[in-house]
Amino acid sequence: MQHRRLGTSAIVVSDICMGTMTFGSQTDEATALRVLDRSYDAGINFYDTAEGYPVPPDTKWVGVTEEIVGKWLKTKPRDAIILATKVSGPSHVWFKSPKRNGMTALDRRNIMVAVEDSLIKLGTDYIDLYQTHWPDHGTAYDETMDVLDELVRAGKVRVLGCSNETAWGLMKSIAASEKLGAARYHTIQNNFSLINRRFEDELAQVCRQEGVSLIPYSPIGGGVLATKYSAGARPQGARFSNYLAMGGRQEAMARRFVNDKSVTAAERYAALAAEHGIDPVTFAVAWSKQHDFVASTIVGVSSEDQLDPILAAIDLVLPDDAMKAVNGISREIMYPMG
Repeated sequence: MQHRRLGTSAIVVSDICMGTMTFGSQTDEATALRVLDRSYDAGINFYDTAEGYPVPPDTKWVGVTEEIVGKWLKTKPRDAIILATKVSGPSHVWFKSPKRNGMTALDRRNIMVAVEDSLIKLGTDYIDLYQTHWPDHGTAYDETMDVLDELVRAGKVRVLGCSNETAWGLMKSIAASEKLGAARYHTIQNNFSLINRRFEDELAQVCRQEGVSLIPYSPIGGGVLATKYSAGARPQGARFSNYLAMGGRQEAMARRFVNDKSVTAAERYAALAAEHGIDPVTFAVAWSKQHDFVASTIVGVSSEDQLDPILAAIDLVLPDDAMKAVNGISREIMYPMG
């Protein structure tokens, strides 16, 4: 297992991070605990959750994921785990947080309430990486960064990160931190995969120049790169199968991932992986790790058997010809997710 630094912080993490967003909904507690144990035994020290998990967002189970992670955390040496969680941003995006009746924002009150609740559910007195889940371009970045800095100074949070942020928002937050002499973002958690390379357009350069690390989520494209949605398939119990049937925000988000271009691209990448004798899931995770601006790739499973091809990506380095072939496919099928 390789390890990399989060931004310019003192924290070093495994280059695979175990995500937990299905724990408590698609994934029951017993399965979740086994997944966490197997991940730990494989050498993964980095775990990501959020106050608004599990997904899909629902008041009937919101917060359960942090509680499950908290139970598991008690079975391991706390210093051996790098724990990340998130405060919900505004709920005008596809992900409407059930927290605080959907009245979430990145102002002082919401951040303070959120962090105390997460600390209780996780059963710990500090969070290693505290992230804003969605950007709040309607709240002054000065206010957001000031209160986050207060959490760092109080020892409740070690380092800060953002998620689903734009190039403008990331630079705006860094500028606010510099002006205030406050703690700044060391990470950004955005979607990045073989079927969604938009991060490379602008944000990758921001990360390189400003010392910020990407910790990408959905490296398997929500299962699309495993070819589970090929030929119009809608596997029972799969996340996007469920979302497509839900309508509204969930359906709209799912159709970004599951469409003709993305499915065609996934089939091309799977064929390339097969040429190299690699499982398509393993190939996708390895590709995600193989970028200079990436610190750790966030993976996720809903069943224990899905771990095997992911763990096979540990220490796998794709050869140059495979990386060049990927770029060729990307040029032929540009921006499958729009």
